[in-house]
Order: sequence, then C-alpha cells, then structure tokens
Amino acid sequence: MRTAAGMIGSMKKNVLEKSSVEEIRDRFDRDVERFSNLETGQTATVDAALALDLVARSAAATTPAALAMLDIGCGAGNFTLKVLERLPNLDCTLIDLSPNMLARANVRVSTATAGLVYTIRQDIRLVQMPPNSVDVVVAAAVLHHLRDENEWSETFRKIFRWLRPGGSLWIFDFVSHEVEAVQDIMWNRYGDYLAAFQGEQYRDQVFAYVDREDSPRPVLFQCELLREAGFREIDILHKNTCFAAFGARKP
Repeated sequence: MRTAAGMIGSMKKNVLEKSSVEEIRDRFDRDVERFSNLETGQTATVDAALALDLVARSAAATTPAALAMLDIGCGAGNFTLKVLERLPNLDCTLIDLSPNMLARANVRVSTATAGLVYTIRQDIRLVQMPPNSVDVVVAAAVLHHLRDENEWSETFRKIFRWLRPGGSLWIFDFVSHEVEAVQDIMWNRYGDYLAAFQGEQYRDQVFAYVDREDSPRPVLFQCELLREAGFREIDILHKNTCFAAFGARKP
C-alpha cells in the first residue's frame, strides 16, 4: 500500500516520470463502462453521486440563461447529462482524450438534448476555442493530469476566455493537501474507502495508477489561480477526503 509520504513524493516527481498522454488515453479507452453510470458516477472517487448533483444544481442556479456548455474530460458524459436535466437542450461541446469515452458520451448526450453536440478528441492543453463561446464549463476528474504550475495557470486562463460574461466553471477532482500531516490522514481515509468498496487489491490498483498518472494540487492553490485568471466569485461546494467540488463565475 502506498503511504501518504510516498504519495507526496510521487506528486513531486519530475513530470517526465509520469504516464504519457497516450498511456492515459489507452487506460481510459479500456474503462468506459465504469464511467457510464449516471446514478453512481465514477466509483473510485469519493461522493461521486453527490458531486454530480451539486455541480448540476450550481451550474443551473448560477447560469440559468445558459445556451452552451463545455465538458472537459467528459468521460462517458455523466456531468453533461446531469446539467442537461436542469438546463435542457444546451449546445454541448465534449472534449476527451479517449475515442471510446467520446463515442459513448456523444451517443448519450445526443439523445438528451435538442441542441448541437460537438466532440473534440484532444488534450485540453492543446485545444483552442473562440472567446466568449460557452456559458457553462465542467471539468470532472481531469485537471489532476495537468503537470506544472504554468499548465494549470494557462488552462484556467483559457477557460476564462472561453466563457461568456456571467458564465461559470465547475470542477470535481482529485486534490492534494499542503500540510503533510493532513495529506497523511486524507490518503489513509481514501485507502480505507477503496478497500471497503472493492477490497485491498482494488485499493492497490487505484493507488498504482494514481502514482503513475496523477499530479493533483490543493483546492486553495487552484482557487488562487482561478482568481488570477480573472474569476471573482469562487465557491467550494463540497470536500471529502481527497476529492473536492468547487466552482467560479466570470464577471
């Protein structure tokens, strides 16, 4: 079992030691079914169903006149589908590395909206979109694949540019902690959650791909970058163990 101290060391690895974009894409290509349950969400995350609901409610309440949304790292489309329950018939743009995930999301979302559905198979770091082109952006369990601070900062700045005035961004993601003792507590709690869910072997499997793939950052680090990008209204919806839901509104 990976210890909390080991996890912190892993998160500080040279980015060249982490999985490549291609390796991450290939793993998700083989894991579509796990991301396709709208009732449970992605079960390796804590409080996935609650986060789905909170993000959808917050997006609808904050941006009630929305016409278009963007889902970054859409997976099988769960977050877009939940938002569409409260903001029906939006135009939807779906971005994902995995062609299999994107194909599943396209089918599911196309049957849930009368709006247009666009798909982009690309790394968010390379995507370009017109300024002021969407009203709602969701990013679920994806931004923790960003590596250095410049990538985080530029991604938030891009999203800010893409949003129309009054638009909102909602994130649910795997996060780290600045205080090592707190990281230790939260990492052990996450291990207990995974082991209780599907056993110690499953816990070790999840910890192994976190070690290879992920470079999460603390919630407050991300909130500071959101403010630097131009967002002025930032709220944390929920946090439990190593997962947090939070969002921001463009003036």
